[in-house]
Amino acid sequence: MATPPASPSPESPCVRNCCLDENDVCMGCGRALEEILRWQQSTVEEREAILAASRQRLEQRRARWSR
Repeated sequence: MATPPASPSPESPCVRNCCLDENDVCMGCGRALEEILRWQQSTVEEREAILAASRQRLEQRRARWSR
């Protein structure tokens, strides 16, 4: 029986616009500083969780600024 292919590891969401806000969250990609620092050692599942959290942070920031 063939083993299913491993899911590809998500790529870094870095957009080279690195500037941390007052909560140590990157204004460019939405990751917290601790998430940025541990990205390279993170598993696929951890990276997917980081990406989900960063997307949510960016959406919340956009919603605050669009008021």
